[in-house]
Amino acid sequence: MLRARALYPGLIMPWLCAIMHVEETAVETLSDALLAVGALAVDVQDAAAGTAAEHPIFAEPGEAPVTGWNSNRVSALFPVDADLYAAVPQAMATAGIETTAPFSVERVEDADWVRLTQSQFQPLQITPRLWVVPSWHAPPDPAAINIVLDPGVAFGTGAHPTTRLCLRWLDAVVTPDADILDYGCGSGILAIAAMKLGARSARGIDIDPQAVLAARDNARRNEVAVNFSVTTDAPAQIVVANILANPLTVLAPLLTRLTRPGGRIALSGILAEQAQSVLDAYAGDFAMQPGATDEGWVLLTGIRR
Repeated sequence: MLRARALYPGLIMPWLCAIMHVEETAVETLSDALLAVGALAVDVQDAAAGTAAEHPIFAEPGEAPVTGWNSNRVSALFPVDADLYAAVPQAMATAGIETTAPFSVERVEDADWVRLTQSQFQPLQITPRLWVVPSWHAPPDPAAINIVLDPGVAFGTGAHPTTRLCLRWLDAVVTPDADILDYGCGSGILAIAAMKLGARSARGIDIDPQAVLAARDNARRNEVAVNFSVTTDAPAQIVVANILANPLTVLAPLLTRLTRPGGRIALSGILAEQAQSVLDAYAGDFAMQPGATDEGWVLLTGIRR
């Protein structure tokens, strides 16, 4: 979990990072207090990350907010000239933590953060003929179907199992006469992929206007015509929704209406243990089929009755 205030664009300088371990009950107040005394960003991670005691947290809309783990590693980034040995104890006192509690300080050297971030996204082969290629890379296989993508602020780079599951499914089912609706489009990757796989038309819907803008930019980059917007009421032959289990369950009546009779639906963003509840929400209107899996995530598909 990361919280940040505005940094200094274009300023090249080292930073100082204060690191401390706190209990879950103190995470929220300590994070606020650290920002109040001058921290530029506060990051909270499981103190047991990388060990057998690591505890993954999956939060969804409708669930109680999660503030932290039983033991939390809190890292606060400060300007290099900040007096951390005054600021950090002050924040601890505000959060009700003993001011003598230990913390460490590390110097963080400046870097080419854009290049560092870009290095995390490499060309990814999804199927024998389908690749996702970051916009700053040359396609490894120019003859393949290459989705050229700038991840930006929107979800959907192809690296996550839920997106890969949807892309593989689209590669198998898209036909030249198909019209596609990508509900919760994020970066626009699925609708763009459908067009490059030969679909007649594609639309993308997302409640986040920034995602819609990012998706439109990615469509232009791939030279495909996709209509991205924040709402729709027109049904489609193929509907793909890569969201999360809880909203997929709540949206079942809407996604059913948006799928034409005889049309196909694909639901992703579902953990294996959540699959049955989502399946139950759609089984009355769809002939549901066995789902593909990838790293503990499940893709549910069906045909509208």
